Amino acid sequence: MGAASTAMSVIGVLSLALAAGHPVDRAAAAEPPPDARPADPIAALAARLDLERYKQTIKGLTRFGDRREGTDRNRAAVDWIEAQLKSGNCTNTERLRYTYSPGDKPRPSGPPRGSGPDAAPGGGRYRGLRAPTGVNTDPLRQPDPVLRALDSQPSAPGPREEVYCTKIGTTHPEEMYIVGAHMDGIGWGEAANDDGSGAALVLEIARVLSSPDVKTERSIRFILWNNEETGLNGSYAYVAQRAALQGVESPPGSGLYPEPRWLGMVQHDMVMFDHGMPRADGTVGPAQRPEADINIEFQSQARQAGGAQELAWAFYAANEAYAADYPAAIGPHMTNTDSTPFMDLIPAISVRENERGTQIGAGSDPHWHQPTDLYATFNDDDFRLGLNAAQTTPRRRDARRGNAGAGDPRRVRRGAPGGAERALRGGVRGRSEVPSRTRHRVRRLPIQRPLGRAFARGAGRGARARRGVRRAPQGHSDRGLSRTGLDVP
Repeated sequence: MGAASTAMSVIGVLSLALAAGHPVDRAAAAEPPPDARPADPIAALAARLDLERYKQTIKGLTRFGDRREGTDRNRAAVDWIEAQLKSGNCTNTERLRYTYSPGDKPRPSGPPRGSGPDAAPGGGRYRGLRAPTGVNTDPLRQPDPVLRALDSQPSAPGPREEVYCTKIGTTHPEEMYIVGAHMDGIGWGEAANDDGSGAALVLEIARVLSSPDVKTERSIRFILWNNEETGLNGSYAYVAQRAALQGVESPPGSGLYPEPRWLGMVQHDMVMFDHGMPRADGTVGPAQRPEADINIEFQSQARQAGGAQELAWAFYAANEAYAADYPAAIGPHMTNTDSTPFMDLIPAISVRENERGTQIGAGSDPHWHQPTDLYATFNDDDFRLGLNAAQTTPRRRDARRGNAGAGDPRRVRRGAPGGAERALRGGVRGRSEVPSRTRHRVRRLPIQRPLGRAFARGAGRGARARRGVRRAPQGHSDRGLSRTGLDVP
């Protein structure tokens, strides 16, 4: 659900970047009168998103067809992505180089799959109707002769590259969040959704946060993985080459950290299609479903499951505080994406249109790995879902862009009036205020820090009050078709 996930992820990453790590002065944290509050930096930056720009970035990626790894079109796409990062002021680009051969030993794409007939990848289980899934390998199923020719060069073993750039933190440059998506695809289409939608999302986040007037406390690395479709080879190569370099100042005394210490990893994979599950005839709905939501997945069997769940709740809190129209859902079955190589090392989550194992794996997206994964397949409802919410959420249209980061002490004391920022700072403690319908999910896995307990302080009362429209029953969001899309004072 591309645009929904776009808004969700941008808001979540902005929250992490701008708010994480500040101690909270409880006396100063009291909310001032509305006319005395400074502009909310997260909302102001989310307002810089642009639907047409997001669409054109996806369209630009589709110029290279399916971008299958080991082909000239893939290498040309890597060059194009680097140029996009640089044009968006993320100029310190680098490339990770590795080799790949189809004969390489496969590595785990998730936890071991269960043995039951309804066992799904990631540890979940299938329910209800399912439709066939698989990878199209027949070029004749692509009716467009130009695209068929573009996608015709086969993959060859050998050297590979993937590109990344880094927003350097002003306070803690030695610590870093990783924000990623994979840029390669398969299926004889354009890989518009899988994963052009996620790759474009990462490019948009990089553009917004790399603006000269934006300062972040901690570093953020934006990376476009290669070889995801062959078994997460690009992300595994990154972990193998870079994990041991974390937090090392080089040269000593320089204040430079080529590989800051990893704090968390946020992956975006297939984020544009939530039309519901298969019907009895195997088809899915032609339009984005009214109750579409954003799936934030962590892996409950990972060694870092507790921290990953907290990171998922942080994104949930950001959604509750800032996203106007579509809610988020959290699931414990993250699998088959580039966050997997990180999940035993650091908190890692995946942002998706639907659950990868139990829903996408059951046929919720008929274009997955198919010739129909084309830019032209999707409409503005697919592109806009959530991106529109990010643009209409800010209640203060005059939010100042200058000093939009956490460096302004007023932002520390009086930033976003809701609890999302305070939760991300880790400074809110006390009784759980998780809505009753989700509280049991928090208890099932250990919460090592206060964020998971505290996220709802703003998600419940403050965020809902700021929306200024009808209130839903307690514990439920006010979002959906009843939204007018208009600013409410």
